Amino acid sequence: MATRAHLAPVWLRIFDLEVTHGEGVYLYGTDGRRYLDFTSGIGVTNTGHCHPRVVAAVQEQAARLLHGQANIVYHRPMLELVEALLTVVPAPLDTFFFANSGAEAVEAAVKLARYATGRPNIIVFQGSFHGRTNMAMALTTSKTIYRAGYQPLAAGVYVAPYPYAYRYGWDPETTLRFCLRELDFLLKSQTAPEETAALLVEPILGEGGYVVPPPGFLAALRERCDHYGMLLIADEVQTGFGRTGRFFAVEHEGVVPDILIMAKGMASGLPLSGIAARAEWMARWKPGAHGGTFGGNAVACAAAVATIQVMKAERLPENAAARGAELMAGLRRLAERFPGLGDVRGRGLMVGVEFSRNGEPDPAAAKAVQAACFRRGLLLLTCGTYDNVIRWVPPLGVTAEQIQEGLRIFEEALAEVAEISR
Repeated sequence: MATRAHLAPVWLRIFDLEVTHGEGVYLYGTDGRRYLDFTSGIGVTNTGHCHPRVVAAVQEQAARLLHGQANIVYHRPMLELVEALLTVVPAPLDTFFFANSGAEAVEAAVKLARYATGRPNIIVFQGSFHGRTNMAMALTTSKTIYRAGYQPLAAGVYVAPYPYAYRYGWDPETTLRFCLRELDFLLKSQTAPEETAALLVEPILGEGGYVVPPPGFLAALRERCDHYGMLLIADEVQTGFGRTGRFFAVEHEGVVPDILIMAKGMASGLPLSGIAARAEWMARWKPGAHGGTFGGNAVACAAAVATIQVMKAERLPENAAARGAELMAGLRRLAERFPGLGDVRGRGLMVGVEFSRNGEPDPAAAKAVQAACFRRGLLLLTCGTYDNVIRWVPPLGVTAEQIQEGLRIFEEALAEVAEISR
């Protein structure tokens, strides 16, 4: 316990929980309890904790080569990862750059877009979360805490509204029309298309509240990018690798971005990220214009190859779609009984429940329910600008029985908080 005092307090501690190990959808605490982990380390352990096939790949590669720097050597795990990604990444995205974290990959994508187009500006969307490094902070608008104390941030970033229908209080079609009109207005009033390198968008808002945009939103962005010669960058750090029921969330809309950002679930817990783009765009990036020491680490790449193999063999994206439908149905039934559940939304196993009271965000209720779930052995996270959304992010191999167990605990927690607040 004494050593905890030597950890930087800047890490926001959600639970007072020390674990010994994890297996599948469970974490095991030093308190002897087993916890149903519906956080997946914020969408990282998509194959579950310590999947045997991933562990074996890591162990085997660790005995062969721990580090082969990409400027100096080629190594088989990276080349095998490219081969594996070519089978799941939307064509014609066929050229890859690897880094370590989502923020690094976002920075790489923005650097590529600016370098390849010769244009300086980037448009992001309200509620976005793209990371915590300097440029990524400037691109992030989900909470002030991520930016406060670090201003001024990198310039050349403009913010358009995201079609968050529940927040606006409109139907999806009205919300979509409004947001597209505002985007067009921004291109006339703040950053001209000829000075805009890219639109950077999350296909589903992550930290901003697990918001699924109305159908047609991504296609409308694609049309504008094609018309004006801007690039479309899809940040799939959280939505990628099976989370939404497809390998990548853009597949639901049939939209192919110019640059695809990957991280989190890519290597089942090892630090690895990357971007994919067409060869013609990557060819405009002059050798030496970007790089990094650890990007594409051999052990992490081996884990990523095994991750993709597991996802295919065990049909994890398909399981995410089926279990997500069961989860959404169960949560919507609860919303009929508990009026504080203002909205239930999601896709696959990326599901959010927004708490509201008298039409206003209710973060106190969300936090109280989260704490009540923890006491019963269920780990859930919150998100959203007001922290009033509980997000469900279980490993993609979760069973129907485990989904029902999570719903039962959640119902008990809702009942407890409702009784306390009565």
